[in-house]
Amino acid sequence: MHKLLIVCLLVFTFLSCKEKTQEVTDEDTSGYELSTENWPNKLSVNSKAKTILGEWPEYSAMDISFDAIYNAANREDLSLTIENIIEEQKLLEDSTYPAEFDKPQIKGRQKVFKTYVLKVKGDLIYRLDPEASVHEMINAYNALRKQFNVMLNNTLDTKLILDEE
Repeated sequence: MHKLLIVCLLVFTFLSCKEKTQEVTDEDTSGYELSTENWPNKLSVNSKAKTILGEWPEYSAMDISFDAIYNAANREDLSLTIENIIEEQKLLEDSTYPAEFDKPQIKGRQKVFKTYVLKVKGDLIYRLDPEASVHEMINAYNALRKQFNVMLNNTLDTKLILDEE
């Protein structure tokens, strides 16, 4: 019994004295550099839509906040920009839409954009790589801007289609 105890102690001693190799990660997530070069560009809207959107102060404020993501150099900058976009987006949701854009198609695209903004925020909170989420958010914002053009270029009168008399 004593021999078994001594053998166990020796094995335990040899195992505990073994050099442990630890992987040291140099990655400091707080200083994570962002590369905005490969992010999609923001689509432009036509002149007619630009005029209407220019008179909508809540949208103009959100558009300016959105432009700031291309200036984000690290995670903290992106996080602050996303927080600002979220606040501006809430104000935009509660605002009075111009008559041309007070349509379910526009509001639906805006909700999709909000979803992806919150996804980027979640990635930043959980220290995940936000690159893919940022791409999706920019594409959702581009879809919203594209829908502005579609709404103004649509010349089909829906009253003719829906009128059954």
